[in-house]
Amino acid sequence: MSQMPQLSACPSCEEPLESGDRFCGACGYDLSAVPERPQDNPTIAMNGSVPAQGAPAGAYPEAPTAPPDGSAWPAPGPAGPDAPEPVHLPTDLPGTDSGGSALPPGTPPPPSAPPAPAAGVRFDRPAGPGGHAVPAGAERTQPDAYLLQAPDPRVSADPAAPAPDAGGKVCVACRAGRVDDDGYCENCGHAQPRERDHMEQESGPVAAVSDRGLRHHRNEDAFAIGSTALPDGSPASVAIVCDGVSSATRPDDASLAASKAASESLLAALPRGTHPQQAMHDAIVAASRAVNSLAEEPATAREHAPHQNAPACTIVGTVVTSGLLIVGWVGDSRAYWVPVDRSAPPARLTEDDSWAAQMVAAGLMNEAEAYADERAHAITGWLGADAYELEPHTAAFKPDRPGVVVVCTDGLWNYAEAAEEMARVVPLDAATHPLHSARVLVGHALDGGGHDNVTVALVPFPAVPQGAGSA
Repeated sequence: MSQMPQLSACPSCEEPLESGDRFCGACGYDLSAVPERPQDNPTIAMNGSVPAQGAPAGAYPEAPTAPPDGSAWPAPGPAGPDAPEPVHLPTDLPGTDSGGSALPPGTPPPPSAPPAPAAGVRFDRPAGPGGHAVPAGAERTQPDAYLLQAPDPRVSADPAAPAPDAGGKVCVACRAGRVDDDGYCENCGHAQPRERDHMEQESGPVAAVSDRGLRHHRNEDAFAIGSTALPDGSPASVAIVCDGVSSATRPDDASLAASKAASESLLAALPRGTHPQQAMHDAIVAASRAVNSLAEEPATAREHAPHQNAPACTIVGTVVTSGLLIVGWVGDSRAYWVPVDRSAPPARLTEDDSWAAQMVAAGLMNEAEAYADERAHAITGWLGADAYELEPHTAAFKPDRPGVVVVCTDGLWNYAEAAEEMARVVPLDAATHPLHSARVLVGHALDGGGHDNVTVALVPFPAVPQGAGSA
């Protein structure tokens, strides 16, 4: 077996190589297919380009030293050491055969360049000396699967560039590559934003915003909002917010399943005449069942990860009618009351299922000491198959003035823990512009550091009839 030629760079993509490499680590080029460098110097083709190094002797004709009889070289460009080299087109000179003789009349022109690949993608070839591209045929020994696809700058700058193939997603970074099923660009490798990284929704008078934050690699929060009518025709608004437990497996699936199940339960029960507080209790039970079902994994999955915790999340929700405000929760996600008249006092409507709350309730610490402890956010209640016992908390209120209910995860209230602090960051027009106000609150958490996922839903009180929303 002949010894492989020693190359310093890949002949396909110019990636630096190490001694003994059989394949290029960047593009997969088969280095054993590279022929040995000939002993003679490479010749110059008629179009002025330099053939690929290592081409077999005789593969390219020798360039004529003078133009054929009756032909003249194109006029030289401006003289001077800094003048650019003249550019010659293939049509500037008549064609010749391999011996330098003029072609017989009627000879068809050479084939035109192959059609360009799909929009937004080009097939890069290494440049030869002088900046000329190596002829396409010189690198066709590389399998098509390893051809490098790089963005065309002219197409990449166009925000309306189509997807590389029908139905595919275009990379947000290079605007050229196709995004694979794992969420990465097949061209540049850039990770694409997930759908849940930032979510916004407005449903009549209710709005919610959720954001991944600045420190987490995914958003494990979820929300569900909606509006319906009670049997007497009066409006009712619903908001559910869930926070996945990061120490459990699949926390994002748990929060999504819980929020969806609780919302569907409420929107089905309220029009039937179920009391809102009972409907909230039943909705939390339905959410718990949905999360528990995620733990029923195949036996093979348990074998590969026998010590993983079951999927788990917290939940907090509210039902707002024309005269009643209901909240329900399990865990440390919270609900706050913020009146429109800011001279009236705000209030926190929930009590955390957490280590800190237990210390305060037992009189062992004051609130400042308890929440300063590193164990403060260890939750004592959650939804999940490994929860000790499901104890849904519900409470009913009859506010005597209009206001807004703030339903949120600890990603927000960590930056506005007391009710007075929350009231200061809630915009004054939150009851009439809930979506804008929810964005402001998420922005407040991100400006504070965004250490956790941030989710907030805003529900005006009293409930606004369906069809009304942000002006």
